[in-house]
Amino acid sequence: MAIWLTKDSKVIVQGMTGSEGSKHTRRMLAAGTNVVGGVNPRKAGTTVDFDGTELPVFASVGEAMKETGADVSVIFVPPAFTKAAVLEAIDAEIPLAVVITEGVPVQDSAAFWAHNVAQGEKTRIIGPNCPGIASPGASNAGIIPADITPAGRIGLVSKSGTLTYQLMYELRDFGFSTCVGIGGDPIIGTTHIDALKAFQDDPETDAIVMIGEIGGDAEERAAEFIKANVTKPVIGYIAGFTAPPGKTMGHAGAIISGSAGTADAKKAALEAAGVKVGKTPSETARLMREVMS
Repeated sequence: MAIWLTKDSKVIVQGMTGSEGSKHTRRMLAAGTNVVGGVNPRKAGTTVDFDGTELPVFASVGEAMKETGADVSVIFVPPAFTKAAVLEAIDAEIPLAVVITEGVPVQDSAAFWAHNVAQGEKTRIIGPNCPGIASPGASNAGIIPADITPAGRIGLVSKSGTLTYQLMYELRDFGFSTCVGIGGDPIIGTTHIDALKAFQDDPETDAIVMIGEIGGDAEERAAEFIKANVTKPVIGYIAGFTAPPGKTMGHAGAIISGSAGTADAKKAALEAAGVKVGKTPSETARLMREVMS
């Protein structure tokens, strides 16, 4: 079983006709994802051939949903147009919008998230600045490589794309139910807690890997949630143990301020909640192997 993205999900791509959108649409199709069309108002009514698969281009998300039954949109548009694309997806009430775009202005993310809340949060937003979501063997929405791991019973939620891939590889002999890259921007839609709750409720996820990083307090809040609500084993990893205070490291949200947001503080909070935390990806994988063996 998978969370949020299954073999029955019908996926559209906002920005499918652009260079990144077309490249990753081809990869998603090759992974078995049920991509049913794309959105580009300037090319509405045309089709695009992907190695023999003809996909229609629609003028809007609403039209695409009406014509195809789409319930997932993957958004590959430049940062300047991302806010408008996400607002369109929210207004169409698509259940899941996966925002891949990097470099989205924080005020734009705040605006579309506030709009989603005002609309009743009918759309789950993953991202921005994320690799997407993959349910191995079922569907892949985003840029996560489809050949790293088979399906299995580990759930993974991560701020980092590359660390997502590494832990998928390290634990490929066990496999994953769903891997969710939530993104590392200061304002994101889906959080660690959202994914932890979904994995806890998923009867076919046996254990959870949670990857965080320095900056902010998301991991501390996740630790509180785990302590109160999660009965499945959780193994954690925090990126940035050697990061100097006051320096932004990689993601825009990864900055330490004083004693807040340090890797050691996050590790301590997670361990207090009963989470075993690795100091390296390999050690994290070893801890999960002990759980799954």
